[in-house]
Amino acid sequence: MIAGVEGSSPREVGASMLVFADGQSGTIGGGALEFEAAAQARAMLACGGRAVERVALGPSLGQCCGGAVVLWTEVFEAVPDAVAGVVARGVGEMPLAVKRVLAAARGQGVRPAAGLVSGWLVEPVAEAERQVWVWGAGHVGRALVSVLAPLPGIAVTWVDVGPERFPEVVPDGVTVVPAADPTVVADHAPVDAEHLVLTFSHALDLELCHRLLKRGFQSCGLIGSATKWGRFRSRLAALGHEAQAVGRIRCPIGDPSLGKHPQAIAIGVVAELLKAPKTAAREMRA
Repeated sequence: MIAGVEGSSPREVGASMLVFADGQSGTIGGGALEFEAAAQARAMLACGGRAVERVALGPSLGQCCGGAVVLWTEVFEAVPDAVAGVVARGVGEMPLAVKRVLAAARGQGVRPAAGLVSGWLVEPVAEAERQVWVWGAGHVGRALVSVLAPLPGIAVTWVDVGPERFPEVVPDGVTVVPAADPTVVADHAPVDAEHLVLTFSHALDLELCHRLLKRGFQSCGLIGSATKWGRFRSRLAALGHEAQAVGRIRCPIGDPSLGKHPQAIAIGVVAELLKAPKTAAREMRA
């Protein structure tokens, strides 16, 4: 795990990977740093223990980042215990500074940033900060889920009309919801969810938009052309929705300049989704 960063680094503090004798999961940036870190981790598997090492990326590895990272390498025999959603581990008696971090997590719900505190590693348990609901398991839906699923902090719920609509292998962490009538599911979606509507049916798309407008949402994107959206606006108005509310739905979604291949659409849509919080923050400051 990257426990500290000085200057330029391939990844941020908190980036981590699991290393096994015959493979690994996750990434701390790829390239020479990850290769050497994985080799060190495998060498430690037989003897166990923990190592904390500062690596200057240029002098040590010949990388061009120009910075340095602190690598925390540890052999796990069991899943570490968490206190109020925070894992703290190190050598010897727990420092007072770490006890204060845990006390703030317990008493005030404060989630600390990952990193070293008085020589101990403090790491908040990963939680999904954003709920993304994908409606439709066709070509674009499958491409979208494959891009969304590995992203940290995002929980994906995937809805379509039946189990046969989904691929045999679904990415880890994705909740699949087969529902003969997805619109009923929309009536129970979290009001802070972010929705991407792209089913096989325009009629179903319209009814989902109608239900989601009634339910409430953080954001909603609809796949389609400007012509489709023009018709949907008129029909949603006829269903009693105010123009301002309807205007919260984004259509078309993604980046048309990338093309119409499902993966190209997915890249554009997910890029738009990832930029949304930063765009909203800039607008609030303005």
